[in-house]
Amino acid sequence: MDFDSFFKQALDGLREAGNYRVFADLERQSGAFPRATRYRDDGSTHEVTVWCSNDYLGMGQNETVTAAMKEAIDRCGAGAGGTRNISGTNHYHVELERELADLHGKDAALIFTSGYVSNWAALGTLASKIPGCIVYSDALNHASMIEGIRHSRADKRVWKHNSPEDLDRLLSADDPSRPKLVAFESVYSMDGDIAPIREICDVAERHGAMTYLDEVHAVGLYGPRGGGIAEREGLMDRLTVIEGTLGKAFGVMGGYITGSRELCDFVRSFASGFIFTTALPPALAAGATASIRHLKQSQDERRLHQDRVRRLRALLDRRGIPHMDNPSHIVPVMVGNATKCKWLSDLLLDNYGIYVQPINYPTVPKGTERLRITPSPLHTDADIDHLVGALNDLWSQCALSRAVA
Repeated sequence: MDFDSFFKQALDGLREAGNYRVFADLERQSGAFPRATRYRDDGSTHEVTVWCSNDYLGMGQNETVTAAMKEAIDRCGAGAGGTRNISGTNHYHVELERELADLHGKDAALIFTSGYVSNWAALGTLASKIPGCIVYSDALNHASMIEGIRHSRADKRVWKHNSPEDLDRLLSADDPSRPKLVAFESVYSMDGDIAPIREICDVAERHGAMTYLDEVHAVGLYGPRGGGIAEREGLMDRLTVIEGTLGKAFGVMGGYITGSRELCDFVRSFASGFIFTTALPPALAAGATASIRHLKQSQDERRLHQDRVRRLRALLDRRGIPHMDNPSHIVPVMVGNATKCKWLSDLLLDNYGIYVQPINYPTVPKGTERLRITPSPLHTDADIDHLVGALNDLWSQCALSRAVA
């Protein structure tokens, strides 16, 4: 078999469909978020404004966070030196896990190298090691959750997105004596909608099921201390596991779960994705701890963040630029065509100095292609005006439909 020809044919198919991903070569400018320097293929550079970062609050460049990371490097060096079991547990890891347990009102926490790994390892371990476990997964759960459940080889039921009624129907149809685990997210990253957590917990509790909540796109952003949607709604105590990331609103890198001391110890002891992975560098743990502590105390970032989201939505409405209405900070500008979505993204970057990545199939269903915009507290009024003005120009050039007020 000519393997390279096979690879090329598959990649050509992606290009023809408008789904081939091109990385923007960017260098974030320290202290100037959301500004970045873009490197072109011809060696030239120009400044761009980033509008699609998951560093939602700009904490990746917060001086408290970067100072903590520098101090940790000076004290401990660069890497952890091993897995958590073999010389890799640093005191910074222990402090971070204590901080995360406190954030979510749980007895314990366990950190991983990414949010993807934390979902894959925790769900895969719980579902495979609990005898006879059935997993009930929301239809729009993240790939990391799906992969963890698939890896477990446990029986799986997929319930209609954000439908406690369908969840109840599926739970009612199964043997009441079998262990059950309900897995879902709080904020869904592509549509920006929010789960009815209280109602899902009501259903799960009626059937004696554990609950596993992914708060990746909510931690740091919602709740009086940044504990997420469950904290905002006063529901953290009703969830068996709360999972999150350190790489989005907290601005660093890593993932984690929180829960009872026994549950976290169980995952720590049986999850291959934890046992056989080199631990996070101490500097990352130190930076994440500093970020969490800051956002537990400060409301300024969250207040300004929501203000920026409201202003952007209002200006998009004024120009008739269609965007998906949702109660979160994620602003999906709907294009509905993969080729045009990529074309818009390219023109915004090349002609306007605006970087926003096109979101195409398979990340979203065909026909729902979009520009996923994520305002931050550090985007100015002028930044927002420039973005909306550019979209307005290109919407006309591309002959795209406008929203009706």
